[in-house]
Amino acid sequence: MSYFTKFAGRFAVLLQELEDQKVVVIGHQRPDGDCIGSQVALCRVLISLGIDAVCMNPDPVPRRIKFLIGDTPFFSRDELPPGRLAIFTDCADHGRAGEKVKLLYPAPLACFDHHVSNGGFAKRNFVDTGSAATAEILAGMFFDADIEVDPTTAQALYTGIMTDTGQFRFPSTTHRVFKICGDLVAKGANPAQAGMELFERESSGKLKLLQHYISSLKLEGGGRFCIGVLPQGIFEEVDATVEDTEGLVDYARSIEGVEIGVLIEERPGTIKASLRAKNATYRVDTIAAQFGGGGHASAAGLNCPDTLAGFYPKLVAAIIRRLAEVDAAKK
Repeated sequence: MSYFTKFAGRFAVLLQELEDQKVVVIGHQRPDGDCIGSQVALCRVLISLGIDAVCMNPDPVPRRIKFLIGDTPFFSRDELPPGRLAIFTDCADHGRAGEKVKLLYPAPLACFDHHVSNGGFAKRNFVDTGSAATAEILAGMFFDADIEVDPTTAQALYTGIMTDTGQFRFPSTTHRVFKICGDLVAKGANPAQAGMELFERESSGKLKLLQHYISSLKLEGGGRFCIGVLPQGIFEEVDATVEDTEGLVDYARSIEGVEIGVLIEERPGTIKASLRAKNATYRVDTIAAQFGGGGHASAAGLNCPDTLAGFYPKLVAAIIRRLAEVDAAKK
């Protein structure tokens, strides 16, 4: 079975272009399972083909995802000297890895991504917005090219897909997803290990953060969306880290009748927000884009210079407008 025939020729050309080159595989800030899994998998495959490749991320690898790395060469932004050809994975735009990385690598050779907001910022772009994860795209391309996938690479790809499908619950979970994951398990991926590392290692700080978040939840728009807030200083107060916010916004979305869930983090002079929709028709990426963010149709995020008092009503108004647009389109 072929998965991504549309990319086969261009991928072969890219591999030829990388011969005798030094490559860095870059992921986005605050990396998740799909980001790290995609970086690790692509890097390992390039190395197996005789290409000098390493991974680099602007932020530390989250505690629960470190098991994916194995013996893959992985560096922080400031540990790696510049000068390598850059390939971005799971980045919707050139700045997703941070402005400093953008300046260090101003002309990316390639990008592998599945975000609907990706406009194609690299020389060679492998973007499929119908895929559930960047790891799904890479896995399919590796299988199409008959490239050997070792157990560590298979685990990285499987975990990336598992993460971005919400444990295979999201609408992006297709027959192709399960077929690719079956192939990855055959290559050595361990679903039980992925589940244990990702979902059975919560910190006490996260549980305290969750308690605060749930107590802050507020229904807006006649109960059609729900917003929760983490105020400035809460991480220090409960001894939590930014990694511990992973999955919190899903509690807001999970309420019956709620179409969009929101998590707002208040930081000094800055607001960070995560948006999750139950249905892709709500295109929360377009809401995030109004504040300089972006992402998926059902999952998006943003960072903007503002205060909670100034941002909150603007976000509420933006979501109400979007809900009205979707309602009008249904008539």
